[in-house]
Parts: sequence; C-alpha cells; structure tokens
Amino acid sequence: MNQQLLENKKLKIVHSYPIWLPKTQTWMYNQVRYLPKNLENHVVCEKTEDLEQFWLPNIHALQEVSQWCYVWDKVVRKLQFRHHLGFLVDIAQHENINVLHSHFGHVGWQDIGAAKKVGLKHVVTFYGWDVNSLPKTRPHWRRRYQELFANVDIILCEGSHMAKCIVNLGCPADKVKVHHLGIAIEELKFQPRVWNPNEPLRVLIAASFREKKGIPYALEALGQLQHQVSLEVTIIGDANSEKRSQAEKQKILATIEKHNLQSKVRMLGYQPYTLLFKEAYKHHIFLSPSVTASDGDTEGGAPVSLIEMAATGMLIVSTNHCDIPEVVINGLTGLLAEERDVSGLVTHLQQLVHHPEQWLPITVAGRKHVEKEYDAYIQGKKLAEIYSHLAMKKTKK
Repeated sequence: MNQQLLENKKLKIVHSYPIWLPKTQTWMYNQVRYLPKNLENHVVCEKTEDLEQFWLPNIHALQEVSQWCYVWDKVVRKLQFRHHLGFLVDIAQHENINVLHSHFGHVGWQDIGAAKKVGLKHVVTFYGWDVNSLPKTRPHWRRRYQELFANVDIILCEGSHMAKCIVNLGCPADKVKVHHLGIAIEELKFQPRVWNPNEPLRVLIAASFREKKGIPYALEALGQLQHQVSLEVTIIGDANSEKRSQAEKQKILATIEKHNLQSKVRMLGYQPYTLLFKEAYKHHIFLSPSVTASDGDTEGGAPVSLIEMAATGMLIVSTNHCDIPEVVINGLTGLLAEERDVSGLVTHLQQLVHHPEQWLPITVAGRKHVEKEYDAYIQGKKLAEIYSHLAMKKTKK
C-alpha cells in the first residue's frame, strides 16, 4: 500500500535546515537528491552557501526573498514569540506540503510549531552533536527534547548506538528508527590500493579540527610509525572560528612539531569535495580515530567519510566509537583500535605494512559492505517509504 501511495500521489516533502549547505555536509545533500523522482522536495532555509556544489530544485531561502523579513524573523525568534521560521510555514502552506523533515534535533524542536500550524507529519533526523554534546553542555535541551519526543512522528538516526542514546534521552523506542546515510556509490570508482614498499606509505586524514575527530592521536601514531616506514601524510580540513576548534588546531600543530613531522605532512585546509577524492585515490590508508570529546561531543553515528573512503578501495584504520563498528567491521572491512589508544593504532598500521596480502580482501569486503548498506539510491527509496507510511496516517489534532 505504501508503494501504491507513492505511485498514485506525489508526496511533497519540505526539508528544514538553517543554511543550505555547509561544504562539509555532502551527506545531507545526498539524502535529498537521491529521493525518488515521484516525490517533490522543497528545501527551506534562512540562507544558502556553496550552491554551485549543492544546487537542487525548489530551494527557498528567506534571505534571498527579503532581507528585511530575514532580519525581522530573527528578532521574533530571539524574543521567543515563536521558535520556528515563519517562512517555513508560508512555504509549507503554499506548496501543500505533506511531511516536514527537520535535520538535527535542535532544528526539530524549533520546527514543532510549524508542523502543528500546518498539520504536517514531522520527521527529525539526529546526526551526533545534537545527541550527546548539546544536552550535556546546555542542559535545558533535555527538557526541550522531551517536548520534541512527545510531538514528533518519527526520529531517524544513523545506527544502533545512536538509537540507544536517543532512547536514553527520553524518546519512546517505537519512535526511533535506524536509517543509514547513503553515499553516491556510482560516482566512486573502486580502486583497491596497492603499495610498493620502495615508495612512501601515503596516509590521509580528512576532518574538521574538532576534538572528537582524534587527529592528534592519529599524528602520535604516525610519529611512531615514521621510524619504521617512509611516510607521506595529507591532512584535509581546518579549524572554524570557535575557540575549541582553534585550540584543537594548536594541538594538531604541536603534535606535528613534537614528532618532527613537518616535512612529511601536507596541510591542505578545507577543499572542495572533488579535490578530496582526487587526493584520496593517491593515498593508501585513511586514518580516522574518532573519540568522545571532553564536552561529550561524539560522532553519534559514524563519519560519512569512512563510508566514502571504503567505497573507493582505501584501507581504513579507525576506532571503536559510536556506530563506527557498523561501518567498519573490525578485521573484515577495516581495523579498529580503542579510543585514544595510540599503541593500538600503531599496531594496526604495522599489520597493514607487514601484511600487504591482506589489503585486497579487506578493501573488497569494504566495498561490498558499503554497496549493501550505504547506497544512497537504495537509502533514498527507504526514506521515501518512511514518508509514505507517515503520510497515510491520520494527523493528530
């Protein structure tokens, strides 16, 4: 019956997120662009960024419609006359939207009033920071989440670990559903890495400079490994304007200096998505040792970069953190150390250096796992089924 509804009636979905779209959030773009064509998608945001990379039909940005209304709406929400974007209600009513999909938990709470005002089914996806860091650093969000959980129709998340965390925050278990983020597999050529021991081992680190990414631990491990094998290390990513991010950058630079890695490390800063993959195919190992940050921030699920790099045929060394073990199956599709376990990372890297015969089976298994569980096209159809199922239910009064 769900499929019949999709075939006979064009469902209209509105995606709510303040900025469409920061350059590091390709995974959100893929969620929308891989939804079936018989759905009509609309994006409502306050303003846009990087549209040359993330363009879609039906992007409605308040700042581009009216600068005065953009400022006025900010004032109204700051004074707490309402929490949702008034423009979201206008678009939802004008376009006869069926389902509101809010991206991130805090956005979902802000959008409760809009869903009620228009009578929309409400889907909220949590992604990580909103699960563990936000309610820990700002305890009033625990109370707000109770309001969200009471009103939302369904909560989506990346994996079973994140699902348990959301239930522990007070969400009824029957409202939480695991929905994997998908990647554009057909755009990623599978090229199993091969290393000539007479050449440097090339290691890629790609992440924003945040404590949860564990970059200093990666560099500590490489600082030890450099005495056993010639290395070339590339870091793609940078700090943002936040103090904690700038502090993490200083830790990264200090670790490079501590181990005299300056001549072996290239720091490229943030780079476009296409250049990230151009670099990726030149490297043998993707090193991504995520940790639980001191403020409670975690990956929540797993970095999408792990999924993408595995799809390209790169070897993965990561950590037993959140839902990473669902993406990287230890010993089968990659190697996992415990959080902050530098010696464990070194051991895994040494295993790959000394056993090149293991490379092909690991990379083949990694690609197959990604194709089965993280194909954006398949995940788009599954998300459409979730929307369809909700649309058939009667709206609560």
